[in-house]
Amino acid sequence: MLQDIRENSQGTIAKIIIGLLVVSLSIWGMDAIVGGFSGEPEVATVNGEDITEQEFLRVVQMESQRRLSGMERPDPAMLNEDQIRKDVLDSLIQEQVLIQDASAQGLALSDADIDALITRMPQFQIDGQFNRDRFVASVRNLRMGVGEFREAMRKQYVVNQIRGGIMQSGLVAGENAAQILRIQNQTRDFRVVNIPVSAVADELTISDEEVEAFYQENKSAFKQPEQVDAAYITLSLGALAEKMDISQEDLQTYYEQRAGDLAREERRASHILIEDGADADQTIEAIQKRLKAGESFEKLAKEFSIDTVSAKEGGDLGFAGRGVYDEAFETALFALKKGEVSGPVNTSFGVHLIRLDDVRRSEVPPLKDIEQQLRTELAQKRAAEKYAEVRTELADSAYAADDLAGPAKELGLEIREAKGITREGGQAPFDHPGLVRQLFSEDVLEGGYNTELIDVGDNVSVVASVREYREAEQLALDDVQDAIRNNLKARKTREMLGKRAETVVAGLEDGKSLEAQNAGSWKPFEAQGRNAEDANPLVIQTVFSLARPTVEKGVSYGTAMTEDGIAVIALDGVNEGDVKKDSADLNKLRKFVASLEGQREYAAYQQFLRNSAEVSRP
Repeated sequence: MLQDIRENSQGTIAKIIIGLLVVSLSIWGMDAIVGGFSGEPEVATVNGEDITEQEFLRVVQMESQRRLSGMERPDPAMLNEDQIRKDVLDSLIQEQVLIQDASAQGLALSDADIDALITRMPQFQIDGQFNRDRFVASVRNLRMGVGEFREAMRKQYVVNQIRGGIMQSGLVAGENAAQILRIQNQTRDFRVVNIPVSAVADELTISDEEVEAFYQENKSAFKQPEQVDAAYITLSLGALAEKMDISQEDLQTYYEQRAGDLAREERRASHILIEDGADADQTIEAIQKRLKAGESFEKLAKEFSIDTVSAKEGGDLGFAGRGVYDEAFETALFALKKGEVSGPVNTSFGVHLIRLDDVRRSEVPPLKDIEQQLRTELAQKRAAEKYAEVRTELADSAYAADDLAGPAKELGLEIREAKGITREGGQAPFDHPGLVRQLFSEDVLEGGYNTELIDVGDNVSVVASVREYREAEQLALDDVQDAIRNNLKARKTREMLGKRAETVVAGLEDGKSLEAQNAGSWKPFEAQGRNAEDANPLVIQTVFSLARPTVEKGVSYGTAMTEDGIAVIALDGVNEGDVKKDSADLNKLRKFVASLEGQREYAAYQQFLRNSAEVSRP
């Protein structure tokens, strides 16, 4: 073969190709050749800047995984791929617009700045020190190269600087916040009289004609949907663990292996927690300087920490072992020496400075005291190792078999039965949409095949087949008349109660008393707030929706349907909420409203940039 290549390289065709390459290089340079082969397809162009297909597909995959992880029962078939691709492309276009804006404003980070940011990120550290191997592995898990990750950080950091600046510029007038708080703290004086269901029960009748008329008008609502009865096999990690035979010798060996972990180490920590905002770095730096100057950690915790509970104790969190704190917090804490203070540690709660105050270790308990715990652990561990293997065997066996009898016998699993499963699902495990969709697929429903093996939960998989199919059918009136009658009774009761309440209110407005209308007596409520517990929440909701009583009438009336009847409400007065100047509640609300205003301004700024951009999509 090598000889053939050698001979062909001396031929006429080869000489022509080489000649063309020489001409191309002499006229246009190397980029003309390399660029022709390395140009990457784009999915959109924003003001002349391309969004590449590679970047787009990577973010689509990340977004798909994010949405799957947010599902109670992850099922890729439930993802709307078209919507995900649209959302991702829109977000990448918006991101590109913001990056270009940041660049136009001269915002940029040097390579040294990027390095400093990366080395300070807790997820890339081991024992409080930057670890290159962990960094590279984490970046690869994101399906990115190191250079690509650095560039993404460079872009996002400057965009975040602009966002933070605009969002923190949100302003709210002090009086506006005070007025909102007055409304929130407002109380109301009112009276309530309840008209019970029994007040209209004697007048309530539902005829057979009404039942039949309702049935005929809503016939489509009284259909028995198509159903299947299914046979299924469940494979679970728990069931495998129960079958694991753990000998005493195995248990002793496992006990000796776990001795180090069983001697539980607990660490007593103190921390100072601050909000992760634009000025977080400056605040942390100021605290660190004061610590170096000799000020006590306890004093600074009381002054700065937003964890108000621990701040009162000088930041003390008490003793705790592993698995209690956030992963980044735990990593930093267990890397400290007694008395040492960590660098800044970022968690979802904010930024921490952590001090290790003490360490204590417990003795290894005797085997007899924890035998059952270790036996269960070892069984679970061995089952986990075997689960993937058995799962694959079941998937292959069920795919090849005509029914479930063979796979069940082969793997020692039980065949169970479920009845009355509709396209909307049924009892577990047929409350899983992916399994139900498989069950009603053409191959399974009509072809008689088994479903694919579906993961319906953590380490729980199911394969099923259809035993019997029943078409949808119209239910007879006799089968549903009781349900219809009860429905009509409830509806007619509400209507009659509503009319009765309207009559009472009309009489009150005309000057008639409750007694004169044989409507009971008032129950007064004074100075009730929005979260009042003395009155029915449905009543409170109506009370705070009523208009203020006018001087002429002196009272506003309303009604509220309750669980056991209807309430007639008389609103007598509105008491303005008390607002203390510079109170903690007022300051907190002012910050909150200012934050909302900042978010609104940033959203408007984003929209302005987006509207001004030239965007083209191939």
